Amino acid sequence: MSRNKIQVPEAKAAMEQFKMEAASEVGVSLKQGYNGDLTAKQAGSIGGQMVKKMITDYENRLK
Repeated sequence: MSRNKIQVPEAKAAMEQFKMEAASEVGVSLKQGYNGDLTAKQAGSIGGQMVKKMITDYENRLK
């Protein structure tokens, strides 16, 4: 059971789009829905890219 819950349900589509963009940037091909065939390295690179982009966005807002 997933513990990762979106706090604002209306943001689900935006988060999916964000994930797809991050995957594309690191060269991982995602399909809609379940992606259980990804390696841990691929999944980690997507998550890492998402965090990197969030930090960059936050830093830019502080300026």
